[in-house]
Amino acid sequence: MNAGATPAGVDPRNDAAVARNIREMFGRIAPRYDLLNRLLSMHVDQYWRRFLVRKVRDYLWKPERKVLDLCCGTGDLLIALEAERHRLTRTSSNVFGSDFCRPMLTAARHKLARREMSSPLFEADALTVPLPDASVDLITIGWGFRNLASYERGLDEMHRLLRPGGCLAILEFSRPTNRLWGPLFEFYFRRILPALGNTISGSGQAYSYLQESVRNFLTPEELASAARSHGFQRVEYYPLTGGISVLHLAYK
Repeated sequence: MNAGATPAGVDPRNDAAVARNIREMFGRIAPRYDLLNRLLSMHVDQYWRRFLVRKVRDYLWKPERKVLDLCCGTGDLLIALEAERHRLTRTSSNVFGSDFCRPMLTAARHKLARREMSSPLFEADALTVPLPDASVDLITIGWGFRNLASYERGLDEMHRLLRPGGCLAILEFSRPTNRLWGPLFEFYFRRILPALGNTISGSGQAYSYLQESVRNFLTPEELASAARSHGFQRVEYYPLTGGISVLHLAYK
């Protein structure tokens, strides 16, 4: 199993250095993060989030069930989860967001305030979340798991946080292997995305890192196997848009 994220020039064995590099990188691109997500995904990212929300709806219709969106970034998935809970229950209680990058959390707070939403946010590394054991019913993480310094420690921490019967929902990029999507994806990710993303974001690193991080990430089968080996009893995954993104569901 891959150890975790490996930014260029950083010793992958040094979790603190990896985390610091990724935190600083996302801090630099935070002001244009939403614009780039929409542009580079051609708005398909919104469909992927809606698919996740539909799959975890059973955890949203009871307001006492606690929901934690890890690596929440600027809050798009968190907003979708809170909106669905409010639609189902007429309340917005017990939906929380966390990220270790303060500029991302600042953007999320502004976005929540504009929508008059109330989900509490807190700053924390997903490998060491300051919550008790078995205190959360649903953990979601949208395109953030790939950036963890250690995938194994991440799975252990999420398993620790979940109550029995709880669900971990990971939405993550993958590399499609079918004959239609595979070559198109490779061309876009290798030739277009890094140049366009780095130019618009003003970062000479972030979107080159995105390309390499997807290339080096676990396959859906490898992530499912890792989740099982870290205590999750039932694991399933759903390729989306030809396998460009994959929704992984793992139950404690």
